[in-house]
Amino acid sequence: MEFGKLGCAVIHADRIAHQILQRPDVRQKVVQVAGKAILEPDGRIDRSRVAAIVFDDPRKVAAINEIIHPLVLSEVERLMRYYQDTTDVAAIVLDIPLLLEVGWTDRCDRLVFVACDMAARLARTTLTVEQILAREYFQISLDKKAAAADNRIENNSDFSTLVRQTAAIFSSVMKNHGGLPSEGLP
Repeated sequence: MEFGKLGCAVIHADRIAHQILQRPDVRQKVVQVAGKAILEPDGRIDRSRVAAIVFDDPRKVAAINEIIHPLVLSEVERLMRYYQDTTDVAAIVLDIPLLLEVGWTDRCDRLVFVACDMAARLARTTLTVEQILAREYFQISLDKKAAAADNRIENNSDFSTLVRQTAAIFSSVMKNHGGLPSEGLP
């Protein structure tokens, strides 16, 4: 992420969730919800199989979220405390796709929404439109997320445009906070 290149500590909730998902205690709970069909031959969880099963059933989505979210948020909090005590970090950026859903907006000085049209999103993933929409169905709408944001990054064009937008937001944050923000930027 470009904020990391600017001296920010970037905390990626999805990466944390992927790590947590492979813990034996968590794996066992997720298998109880989604079934053994989600397991690879080596015992690891296949996230695409989990998605295929749970996104058809709101109860299963809720059950998986109840297992994973508290653990992810706890690790995010731990990392935030660690980075707040680190003097060489310019700011803390929380890359949490479900930030609004988990009620963490008050923990952030700024909210940044990254907009990307469906064509660009499809070009950057192996998911189908239907799979993307199934995931979004269980989230706050993109329109509401965009409306809640303080800043918006348009991520439909080239990388250099993305870099410029990120740098401009970073510069604005640093200028408005006199250096180091007290909390993170999602």
